[in-house]
Amino acid sequence: MPDNSSGEFGPLSLHVPEPAVRPGGEPDFSNVNIPEAGSVRRPPVDANPEEIRDLAFSIIRVLNRDGEAVGPWAGELTDEQLVEGLRHMMTLRTFDARMQIAQRQGKTSFYMQHLGEEAVSCAFRKALSPGDMNFPTYRQAGLLIADDYPMVEMMCQIYSNEKDPLKGRQLPIMYSSKEHGFFSISGNLATQYIQAVGWAMASAIKNDTKIAAGWIGDGSTAESDFHAALVFASTYKAPVVLNIVNNQWAISTFQGIARGGAGTFAARGLGFGMPALRVDGNDYLAVFAVAKWAIERARRNLGPTVVEYVTYRAGAHSTSDDPSAYRPKTESDAWPLGDPVMRLKNHLIGRGVWSEERHTQAEAEILDTVITAQKEAESFGTLHAGGKPSARDMFEGVYEEMPPHLRRQRQQAGV
Repeated sequence: MPDNSSGEFGPLSLHVPEPAVRPGGEPDFSNVNIPEAGSVRRPPVDANPEEIRDLAFSIIRVLNRDGEAVGPWAGELTDEQLVEGLRHMMTLRTFDARMQIAQRQGKTSFYMQHLGEEAVSCAFRKALSPGDMNFPTYRQAGLLIADDYPMVEMMCQIYSNEKDPLKGRQLPIMYSSKEHGFFSISGNLATQYIQAVGWAMASAIKNDTKIAAGWIGDGSTAESDFHAALVFASTYKAPVVLNIVNNQWAISTFQGIARGGAGTFAARGLGFGMPALRVDGNDYLAVFAVAKWAIERARRNLGPTVVEYVTYRAGAHSTSDDPSAYRPKTESDAWPLGDPVMRLKNHLIGRGVWSEERHTQAEAEILDTVITAQKEAESFGTLHAGGKPSARDMFEGVYEEMPPHLRRQRQQAGV
């Protein structure tokens, strides 16, 4: 071994990844290699992971620049299903806009929107079956919207009012619904990725037919729980789909910090011997097709699949965030994969089953529905006005049978 004590090789240096551009600069997505729509092959569901390694480095796309559905991943949905999907995405976007305003008005303390990412969760939900369980992050409310979860209940939870289904025990937007396959959101990032694998393993142990879906953002893949989940999923071939939503930014840190030198987030799955695919997260048709492929693989006892959704967080990380401090203001306009709502809208117009007039009408109808739900939710109270969950609720649901010391404390509290 050479002796470097004399400084023969020079001093060591540390590499810190930097985004291509900072505020004030011109947006640059030249590093995003986008294949032509329809050009990425569709392997059989039972394909050997070794034979499809290339899919971890490409992007599966269905909608081309003219709004046409092309290639082997097209044709999974009927026109009626696509219209329904468009309305779901429009509803989520309208819901977001109203709740964002409500937060600015002081009606809730906090909100996180999905602007630009609506296709990911809305399309994935439609590929699942009743009883399947999602372990989501805070940006998958589309899983609920697309499953017809009542918006009034979502809003009551956001407002933490007397009708809050979680009785004030959660932060706003951290929903929970067993009936709709939506496991309670955890504010601790990445913890539920491995829980999704455990739930899937339990389903297999019970010889059930239900599969799980884990969700994580690109930044949270730097957490150790992400890697632990991949170890267990690959070892036991758990019936789980491991979703990575790569929206280019964590809170104020660009994706390169968590990705490191792997090239893509999907490529992480290759080291564990799992099939790994990347999909255009702003293409509703592509998301559904890939989700259906991965879900079928899990349900057929073929093991887990890692799916990376390449998308872009067009809005702020949350109502506590100012993205102009760390990225160009026009960056979202330059995102090369476009807007998921507009892309599906243009596809349906091209097929002759939608029109600008119908779209305008649908926007008005959806806005009216959301405002009606908002008025009902606000009638039960908001953050600083109206009814609140009872203090009695903090004693309920902790134990199957309330122990004497808690009963005494409740009595002392007068609730």
